Amino acid sequence: MSDATPTTLPAWLAHQARRRPTAIALRHKRLGVWQARNWAQVQAEVLAVAGALRAGGFGPCAQLVILSRPRPEALYAALAAQWLGGVAALFDPLEAAGKQATVLCETEAGFVFAEGLEEILRLREVGLVPGWLAYADGRGLADPVVRGEALDYDRLLTSEAEYGAPPVRAEDAAFVFHRLGAAKVERQGFSHAELLQEGERLVRGERLSEHEEALAARAFAASGQARYLLAPWLVAGFRLNFPERLETRDQDRRELGPSLVLGTRETYGRLHELVRQRLPLPGSLRRRLVDWALQQDGGAPRRLLGHLLVRRPLRDVLGFSRTRVALLVGPPLEEEAQRFFAGLGIEVRNWPAAERWIELRERDVASWSLGRPQTA
Repeated sequence: MSDATPTTLPAWLAHQARRRPTAIALRHKRLGVWQARNWAQVQAEVLAVAGALRAGGFGPCAQLVILSRPRPEALYAALAAQWLGGVAALFDPLEAAGKQATVLCETEAGFVFAEGLEEILRLREVGLVPGWLAYADGRGLADPVVRGEALDYDRLLTSEAEYGAPPVRAEDAAFVFHRLGAAKVERQGFSHAELLQEGERLVRGERLSEHEEALAARAFAASGQARYLLAPWLVAGFRLNFPERLETRDQDRRELGPSLVLGTRETYGRLHELVRQRLPLPGSLRRRLVDWALQQDGGAPRRLLGHLLVRRPLRDVLGFSRTRVALLVGPPLEEEAQRFFAGLGIEVRNWPAAERWIELRERDVASWSLGRPQTA
């Protein structure tokens, strides 16, 4: 591959793997221990998954539905689909099952990567039987029928890796998102060029470097994550961390102390409420001390004592002890929450959501080549 500036997400992955093969690219906490992967290992795993997809008939313009919480395997699957010139359609397994079932059936998902048993059962309950189905977590999958029709993630890694340059173009779609609108299913898509433009703008604007630590905690299936976390991760080459489970994300954040935090109004609002519930009762001496320390005005003594006695402990509770860049995508924070984080010395900066939903029509479905995979 040439030294020209990469123009697609897979090309940026190849660039980082070539330039910094042994640098840590990604970490995932499993059984209480952080497991690390360097850039060369990430690329090798992505290419192995791409080989399994290609063997199943996946190719340019095909769509891979990913029904998963944030985890490395889901990210590898998305990049593998893009490496082959296809598109990754991200679905949140925590979304209401009824509405999501309508969307999944409408999009005719032929290639699906599911997190585990719960997600596979969600597909089966609506009668959706993909021609190619793989899963990341096999716990609870005792049903031989399910195991027979689905591929365990470890089996994907035995596929022959293809190390050629990815055939994808900058103008090709990288991620698509679907939702059930008022009357029909709606979709929005983002090309590699768009995502990289947004990612590079964020890297420059926030002065992100390869030394950042970021946590992919909640909304993997959201356009904001693709624009402001995944694309910057590839461009800047920093470390992306995945919590062990959704339920442990706060504990894992406190342990990690990420320098880069990306969230929504709901994310920051939940953290604000978490701290508010632990604060002393209003009117008490301890509460007056907290309120005094969180006021932004005041001289050096207040700033120093407030930091030592209140702000630093509260930042530790939130897992923001080393946070340098706090980003918010979508609607702005409530005024009370904004003042709270500002009092902690955390400037939560708002980046645009850039939502542009359009109705999904029959000709759109056909254009994505969503039919069943090729069979032998």
